[in-house]
Amino acid sequence: MPALAGPPPASPARRARGLAPGVAHALAWAGVPAAFAAIAAGFAVLYRYDAAPGAPPDPPVRWPAGVPFAPDAARPTLVLFAHPRCPCTRATIGELDRLAARCGDRLALHVLFFTDPRLGPDWARTDLWDHAARIPGVRVHDDPAGDVALRFGALTSGTVVLYAPDGRLQFHGGITTARGHAGDSPGAAAIAECARTGATAVAATAVYGCELR
Repeated sequence: MPALAGPPPASPARRARGLAPGVAHALAWAGVPAAFAAIAAGFAVLYRYDAAPGAPPDPPVRWPAGVPFAPDAARPTLVLFAHPRCPCTRATIGELDRLAARCGDRLALHVLFFTDPRLGPDWARTDLWDHAARIPGVRVHDDPAGDVALRFGALTSGTVVLYAPDGRLQFHGGITTARGHAGDSPGAAAIAECARTGATAVAATAVYGCELR
């Protein structure tokens, strides 16, 4: 008999907010003034939220059917899935910019932005879209209702997949180390290594961002 379904799991943001009263109470009990306890609790909430990864991707091992473009025949193809209004993804787009400069033309780069046809074409044209479009070599695409993201098993904004020219999966995950935090990351390093040598030692990393859909 299947297990009884419980309530849906709380989002990282809700779990983080739930942490604050406990932190404040513990600090107050220890004799820390209430104002300082509240500030410390706030920082604890922010830290916990920043460090909470989103749902991991589950991409197919071979390039899926139904994608509006094929993997590049001569170099690895990187696809980044993004929500146009996710603040966490600003750092991911910045890291993609750095990665593009680092790898030059050794990667084929695509960014797919989730779009909602009911909200019109301008809803997705945010500063994140504009930044991605300015990165040399990047092709930006609409992804209506996140259809292509689902084909790649991407559930979180900031998810990156990397496929070899023969359509074989080489990497999946994120290229930041926390929500909204720019800087060096194992994911970006693995992709750069793959672009340089054709192989990567890191198959997957955590993704830090909001839900795509």
